[in-house]
Amino acid sequence: MMVQKLSGITLLLLLCQHACFLSASHKKSLICEGGSAYLSCDSGYIHVLNANYGRTDRRTCSTGRPPAQLSNVHCFEETSLRTMTVRCNGRKSCSVSAVNSVFSDPCPWTYKFLQVSYECRPLKQSITCEGTKSVISCGKKGVIAVHHANYGRRDLGTCPDNFVTRSDCYFTQTSSMRSRCNGKRTCDLDASNSVFSDPCRHVYKYLEVTYSCSQCMSR
Repeated sequence: MMVQKLSGITLLLLLCQHACFLSASHKKSLICEGGSAYLSCDSGYIHVLNANYGRTDRRTCSTGRPPAQLSNVHCFEETSLRTMTVRCNGRKSCSVSAVNSVFSDPCPWTYKFLQVSYECRPLKQSITCEGTKSVISCGKKGVIAVHHANYGRRDLGTCPDNFVTRSDCYFTQTSSMRSRCNGKRTCDLDASNSVFSDPCRHVYKYLEVTYSCSQCMSR
């Protein structure tokens, strides 16, 4: 019964989030295979709407390419959206290489391109360095609705450490944090391996949470 209640609260909050962000302007990025897509928000945080690494027409990224590399226009990498979401959601900016090693190869011998559409959402952000605790709160402004959460490391500048050499530790905790925090006015955060396990050993990590304060559940 409690699980059903939490699921209902989460669904309602997500619907409220969607309604609040309908007016956000969409941005697009297109990059040919081998290049890097750069997404950025001057205000707010990235929320990826759609993404595909493949080929859907013969003209895009076709200069200098033989017809055989352009003929397959039904090339879709089904995990493209998840890849972009994990790497970019909840960040001010992100760069993702349009290469097979990131997205895998949905159509060998076809020259591909990455298409991404996204919007900049007016969210709050909390960063909790590994081994510390913090609290996110909406006070009297509503209840928490988690947008995205990651426990790992997506850049070198956050929670800096002299021994940090990698920034590709993606361990999405969005569902977990929604179960913990959605519908509450305050929520305790504990950035530790005992809570989230260790997605990348010997890397100093941090818990990154972007959220909004929804009025839908407030009284």
